[in-house]
Amino acid sequence: MADFSPTRSRRKRRGLYSAWVTSREAFWLALEALRSHKLRSLLTLLGVVIATTTLISVMSVVNGMNLYFQERIANLGANVFIIHQFQWAQGYESFLKARRRNKPVRMEEYEFLKENLPNYKNICADSRMDGESDVRYQGHTMYDVRLEGTTPSFIDMREERVGIGRYFTDSDYQHSAMVCFIGQDLADEFFPNVDPLGKEINVRGTAFRVVGVAEKIGTTFGQSADKFVEIPLTTYQKVFIARPQIALSVQAWNPQQMMVLEDEARALLRARRHVPYNEDDDFGINASDTLMSAWDRLTGSVFAVTIAIVAVFMVVGGIVIMNIMLASVTERTHEIGIRKSLGARRRDILMQFLIESAVTAATGGLLGVFFAAIISRIVDIFFTSSVPAHAVIIGLALSTTVGLFFGIYPASKAARLDPIEALRTET
Repeated sequence: MADFSPTRSRRKRRGLYSAWVTSREAFWLALEALRSHKLRSLLTLLGVVIATTTLISVMSVVNGMNLYFQERIANLGANVFIIHQFQWAQGYESFLKARRRNKPVRMEEYEFLKENLPNYKNICADSRMDGESDVRYQGHTMYDVRLEGTTPSFIDMREERVGIGRYFTDSDYQHSAMVCFIGQDLADEFFPNVDPLGKEINVRGTAFRVVGVAEKIGTTFGQSADKFVEIPLTTYQKVFIARPQIALSVQAWNPQQMMVLEDEARALLRARRHVPYNEDDDFGINASDTLMSAWDRLTGSVFAVTIAIVAVFMVVGGIVIMNIMLASVTERTHEIGIRKSLGARRRDILMQFLIESAVTAATGGLLGVFFAAIISRIVDIFFTSSVPAHAVIIGLALSTTVGLFFGIYPASKAARLDPIEALRTET
């Protein structure tokens, strides 16, 4: 039996080469058509451009907000979870139920977990004064300053970092020392040209000696995160609130240990509070993924609305492309007849018009990416926005797919034309 594999191989290569030539020719014809009819091309692409621009712009803003939220709001520290009176980011009904049931976390529970929770890396407690505080230094006053009492390990677990000086020591904590750690805003306001270390500031009528200044943090949703005074939690108890409500932070050694540590902390607290096995926790355990899940649900709703708007524009843009391609088939009927009489097959004609339709839509997608990048850059100046690579890929893929889908009917109509009837058509 003869071996026809070389023949089949040649035919396959010839077929691939023919498809490549047809595709390349169709691509350049599509670009030439866009160039020759600029106004018509603009109107044709308008729906796709608007849809792609809207899609990528919204994805960029959502991506920027996600990054911002993750870094500034949901960043509780590496492998850190926080035990608080309430579960954060829960529904309104759940919150109302928890408000009636849950008990504040107190210092005794911090000491209890510190002694009984096994194998944690760090543990700390902090309590924030309700309402903002006024801070004074030599005739200068700064209003709306955040006052917080913390334990010494707080600095190792949260976003503050020591810029100059030091944080509280165990000795400061044990002796309820009248010392404070301040944010960069207070240092800039009170000590612009002098060393702040050792100076005394007045917080709510009480003098505290500055032992350290934090590195600049920046703003969170337009509010400065550098406008704070932190004092030892024991001092906070002695001077301001004897039995404060606290947030209790626990740090695991690695992400794998976090879930185990959360379960152990939950079991210990439930046992100490005598919570029956069939009732819910009367406290909340919060981690970064808790906040991010709630945030993702919120942004997911926004994105769903965006998808609906984009779908409308894409369908409108696709219908316009289909009508323009049908008009193009009518204009080029004689040309199609000549090509068929010279040996062009149906699939060659079909491929040509499909590629023209796809290139037309993809051009609209490219313009949409360009405009979205400009919009994202402008938004980022005033708010936050970051164009993700997958948004560009999705935008281009979606616009090209729309072109292919709505180009099927005009392409199949062109491919079915009878060559003799097509040649009779007046040019």
